[in-house]
Formats: sequence, C-alpha cells, structure tokens
Amino acid sequence: MAIKPLFTKGPSQLSRFALWALLVSFSLVMLDTFTPYLKPVRAYIGSVSFPFYWLTNIPARIGEWGEEHLVTRDQLIEENQALREELLIHKRKLQGMAAVVTENVRLRELMNSAELIEDRVLIAELIGVSPDPLLHKVVINKGGRDGVYLGQPLLDAEGLMGQVTEVNTFTSQVLLITDSTHALPVEINRNGVRSIAEGVGDLYRLQLRHVSNTVDVQVGDLLVSSGLGQRFPRGYPVAEVKEVIHDPGKPFATVHAVPKAQLNRSRHVLLVFSKREVLPSLSPDLLPSTPQNKPGPSDPPSSDPRSSNHGSSNRQPIESASPQAQRGTMPIDDFTDITDGEAEI
Repeated sequence: MAIKPLFTKGPSQLSRFALWALLVSFSLVMLDTFTPYLKPVRAYIGSVSFPFYWLTNIPARIGEWGEEHLVTRDQLIEENQALREELLIHKRKLQGMAAVVTENVRLRELMNSAELIEDRVLIAELIGVSPDPLLHKVVINKGGRDGVYLGQPLLDAEGLMGQVTEVNTFTSQVLLITDSTHALPVEINRNGVRSIAEGVGDLYRLQLRHVSNTVDVQVGDLLVSSGLGQRFPRGYPVAEVKEVIHDPGKPFATVHAVPKAQLNRSRHVLLVFSKREVLPSLSPDLLPSTPQNKPGPSDPPSSDPRSSNHGSSNRQPIESASPQAQRGTMPIDDFTDITDGEAEI
C-alpha cells in the first residue's frame, strides 16, 4: 500500500499563474516606459475608453442643465443686469485697446520686429481627473481629430493650467503646472525679472527656483509666462507670489506662489494655438547714412571686406511656420467659429 505524501511537490497552479502575471505586467511596464512600441495600443485604449468617460459625465451634465434652466425670473433679471454692466465695462476697455494694438504694431515695424503672435483658442471640457493624488493630470474631450498636439498650452479664464502630454483620437491628457515634474519659465510682471516656476505636488502652491536674496520680488507680485522655450505664449498669468522667505544661511530665497488658474474647479478650458506672422525687415538702403561712412572723392577703395559690403545687408528674412503646420495638424483658420465651441482672443 502506497503512502500518500504529506506535502505536494512544487508550487500550486494559483501561485504559478500569479508569478507569470507579475512577470508579464512588469515586462509591459518596462516596455511602455523605455520603448515606443506600445504607443499605438495606448492610443487605441484611450479611444475605446472615451464612451466610459462620457457615461460617467452624465450626472454632471444633468446637474449643469438644471442649474441653467431651473432658475427664477428674478435671478434671470439680476443676471441680465450684471451682464449688461460687465459688457459696458469691457466695451470701454476695448475702445482703449484698439488704439494700443495699432500703436504696438507700428512700433514693432519701426523696431524691425521679427514676429507678431496671434493666439487662437479651442474650447474644451474636462471629463476626467487622475485618481493618483501625486499625479496632477486631467483628461479633456478634445484630441487629434480636433488638431490638438503634444505640448499645447491649456488655460482657463484665470490663467495657465498646464500642457498636453498625450493625444488620442477623441481625448487628450494634460499635465498641470503644479505637478512635481513640471516647470515653466515665468517673469515678474512688475519688473520683468525672470525665473522658473516649479510644481511641488500641491494644487495650491508653486515654488520659484534659484531666486537670489537680492532679487526684487515682493508678496503680491503677478507671475506671467515669459515665452522662453517657445512652449507657453508670453504674457499669460501663472501665479501670484504669496510668501518670500530670506534665510541668511542660504544663498537663495524661498518664494512660494499660488496658481491663478482654478485647477480644482475649472471645467471648461481653452487650448491655445499660436500663429506667428513675419514682418518684413526694413531695407538698409532706407536708413540714413552717416558722414563718417561716406567715402571722400580722394579716398582709395577700402581693402576691408566689411567696408566693401557697406550699404547692403546679409541678413536673411526670418521664416516662421505655425506649430500646427510643422506637426501636420489642423489649419489654424479652422478654429474661428464660436458656435462650434471655438473662439478667438
């Protein structure tokens, strides 16, 4: 009679399955992190998951519909009066801005400015937020079919929010400026001092990097995008300085700022498209010549090659293509109809 062993040899089927699943998962993570082979798969999964985002967004849409349609007559009258007053204020500001814009264009032409930037925007809506508290990412309902491209700036009515890091067919992922891996060049609107605003993983706080103790920065200063790096347009509000700490034992001051954008409340956002137009350079022949540069009748021809080229310019005209044209995305002129959720600023 055979004796039944007390212990079975080898791992169980469940243990083997768990081990193989762990190995396959680790391999897929490494493959997706260090190689581009799984990008088409991720794009396909993003397209397939779009209906689920739409379904989970139905309760919020019903709530918005109720807030917009289920109001009293007194509320409508009060809101209408407030909008009329706001419209009058903006009309007065617009009248002054028209003259300022015209004068600015004239000055840029006189100063031989290379580019004028015209920004157009596309209205989008947030449909998802990353559940990881350490990863500040959101999902919007605009993707590759709408002309969205990698690195495109995103902002709300108050200021810059972040940039697009992944584009699918119908949706896109946006990395917020408060993420610990994000940094953008800024400048103090009061005096033009440049710095780098870094995210620290807190939706309500940014930190300026390497600010010297002698730099003129004050509580309440407005930080705007400087345009360096050609990723974010220049002049958009980013944050407001809330705390400046000077420690004699440290070479740099600690500067904390609060983002201007409502990162945890904004639902409707704007995608910015930049269009650069080249101004013609002024011809050197139109510039007045100075007496010391005019050769006299008895002066011999100069042997200096630099003087022989006097009166001519070797500068080539600067050519600039829009980011959309370089990326092969949708033409900018298509984003002009406000009735389709698009606007122009």
